[in-house]
Amino acid sequence: MGGDKIRIKDIAILSGVSVGTVDRVLHNRPNVSKEAREKVEKALKEMDYHPNVYASALAYNKSYKFFCIIPKHESEAYWQEIEEGAMGCCEQKRDFLVSLKMLYYKRFDSKTFQKVTSECLKENPDGVIIVPSKLNITRKFTDELHRQNIPFILLDSYMPDLKPLSFYGQDSFCSGYFSAKMLMLIASREKEIMIMKQMKDGNVASKQQENRETGFRHYMRDHFPDIKISEVNLPLDVDRAKYHTILEDYFKKNPHVHHCITFNSKAHLVGEFLLKSNRRNVQIMGYDMVGKNAECLKRGAISFLIAQHAYMQGFSCVDTLFEAVVLRKEVTPVNYMPIEILTKENVDFYRRK
Repeated sequence: MGGDKIRIKDIAILSGVSVGTVDRVLHNRPNVSKEAREKVEKALKEMDYHPNVYASALAYNKSYKFFCIIPKHESEAYWQEIEEGAMGCCEQKRDFLVSLKMLYYKRFDSKTFQKVTSECLKENPDGVIIVPSKLNITRKFTDELHRQNIPFILLDSYMPDLKPLSFYGQDSFCSGYFSAKMLMLIASREKEIMIMKQMKDGNVASKQQENRETGFRHYMRDHFPDIKISEVNLPLDVDRAKYHTILEDYFKKNPHVHHCITFNSKAHLVGEFLLKSNRRNVQIMGYDMVGKNAECLKRGAISFLIAQHAYMQGFSCVDTLFEAVVLRKEVTPVNYMPIEILTKENVDFYRRK
């Protein structure tokens, strides 16, 4: 017997209590005796009653404020896709009075993370999506969220010690391991592979990138220990015009290097250089299906891209908060996104949503 076919009056008759008592039990409201609650719950079980949670949420007529805290980004970046997905889900839930506010921090500036998280707390959020900063900095914020019983979801970088409601992102170690396996399909005879990094003060932008590199090196150590791995840093705190000089210097000194990889979304920085300098015998592998990467992939400067389904990550984070906060459902704690390989032959068939 479906929940939408059962009237509150039917439940009241079977349980021997008033309609008002049944209503209070169904909506978990106070002022119901233990005996009456047990009678109603027994009747619900006998009738195989399943409430229409969507109808109940709409009838409750409460508004919900969610916040999404992500790194400040450029247009056509990986984070823009995340943002579009999150806002897309929010638009889909507008009948439930769900709103989403985006807050941005600078990746290498912990003070900006502390500033936006403080701003978030002042607005009494019903749920928060967080792209973490460093563990110790993020923990100060998440400890306060726990103290106030505010659910939060981690996005991109998984830090289980913070005990989030849920996580969305790739298994970064497996992703890096897989990237090495794919790269070696075309580079197994090489003597040297170059890793392009973007660093500031000796650090890359995220734990996710660190874990990918760890996975990559793990595969290479086990299967291709004789291939040398060199590094080139395109610093985040210098003028991009200098990148050309850095790359030109590297490739002039290392003409034997034909394959490179990066664990961020900026493979196009090397790809565009390779096209402009007419180095058709060199390719780079990278991450994320952003416009500039796709163009370099189609033109042959990028060998492979690993897609992370950024739009769906953003969409799913908001949807999961909605399920947990509005519908009060249990949600899956860890959600690893698929590791999808893109080439110039299949890139046009990539499904963003």
